[in-house]
Amino acid sequence: MTGVVVTRRNRHSRTWWKTAIGLVLTAIMLFPVYWMLNVSFTRDQDMRKSPPGLFPTDATLEGYRAVVDQQLPYLGTSLVIGLGTVVLTVALAAPAGYALAKLRPRGGGLLSFVLLAAQMIPGIIMAMGFYAIYLSLGLLQSVPGLIVADSTLAVPFAVLIFTAFMSGIPGELLQAAKTDGAGAVRTFWSIVMPMSRNAVVTVSLFAFLWSWSDFIFASTLASGGAHQPITLGIYQYIGNNNQEWNAIMATAVVASLPAAVILVLAQRYVAAGVTAGAVKD
Repeated sequence: MTGVVVTRRNRHSRTWWKTAIGLVLTAIMLFPVYWMLNVSFTRDQDMRKSPPGLFPTDATLEGYRAVVDQQLPYLGTSLVIGLGTVVLTVALAAPAGYALAKLRPRGGGLLSFVLLAAQMIPGIIMAMGFYAIYLSLGLLQSVPGLIVADSTLAVPFAVLIFTAFMSGIPGELLQAAKTDGAGAVRTFWSIVMPMSRNAVVTVSLFAFLWSWSDFIFASTLASGGAHQPITLGIYQYIGNNNQEWNAIMATAVVASLPAAVILVLAQRYVAAGVTAGAVKD
């Protein structure tokens, strides 16, 4: 009996230390987020205090007023670009993933390898390629141009996610639909897509986050245009002789809220979508 009690105490002790270490590591990783919040409420004259204040003792809302007065158009543009990227990515990647998973086209393995390799291409190289193409097509400084460019980052990843997920759909269901007279398109739309909800949510989330946080494509393809995303809106505050850190951090806080809310709401679908196909029965 004594041995059982000692064993339980040891397990409890190990669990306590693991929890403590986890909390410390979490605090370290989240400290930049806290500092962003702290600076967003700090007055400009208090920015260069040494040592810096851990709390905004004389808090101000000047940064958030600047967001309301100056950054709402940028936020609206980013929202349009993000939603457009999600729609285009899902529209292209879902049929491609279905074809690779269930239709088994010739050269499918090579295509999967190409999709993996495409994710290794530096963004700046792709941006310069898009610049040359858009210059001749007249798509520079346009929202559709940014949607297409951002989708090129999301589509390869999305195809791989859809392929892994759809590979786990029982072939008997598709065969039953074919027996009932459903064609490939009807089967894909009525059976495969409803069953791929987790993959759709996962792909949509990552596509939105990539487009929302994009700076390379935005600065290369939309700089100076009438419609610019929030990343360029933040960049407007940074100059050679002036850095409005209060407004920068306030804008960053506001810009982080949509992504954070979406991630919290979709986390269980994302976990299921990312791990799809990892375990075989």
